[in-house]
Amino acid sequence: MKLIRFSLLFLSLILLQESKAQYEFKIITTVESIIPSGLGRSRLIENTGAVNADDLTTERKDGTDSRQGSVKRSDVKIDELNETKLLNFFNFGGINFRNIASNDAVITSKLNSLTKDGWELAYVTSAVESNGGKDDGEGIFITRFIFRRSLTANKK
Repeated sequence: MKLIRFSLLFLSLILLQESKAQYEFKIITTVESIIPSGLGRSRLIENTGAVNADDLTTERKDGTDSRQGSVKRSDVKIDELNETKLLNFFNFGGINFRNIASNDAVITSKLNSLTKDGWELAYVTSAVESNGGKDDGEGIFITRFIFRRSLTANKK
């Protein structure tokens, strides 16, 4: 009986410790052009700068005055980023499957590299802003890869 109690106590301590795990996060974004004739630009973007979101946040007291006008666009923009060339989904002949496979290889290489550096892929989200009709030749496919890494594992 004492062994069972000890085992349960030990297990609950491990689970409690796991639930208190703290993480740092990293986001990698791919922007893949779906503009016909290969005229767009496609990139894999990685932020390498430091930003404090609290410095860019204002508070509304009555719901109407956001004071966001006091935050300058230049305060939000960063200069430190890695930009990796990707290929456009379309060329002059239409959709280019070789370009898609090439992009997959580049993205896979980046994901593997981050995993080797101790990052865990936690979430993936994507969206499309596609061609809006006859006079709209614009469009992108964007994917955000959200990674996390345990702060305690990182300290070792």
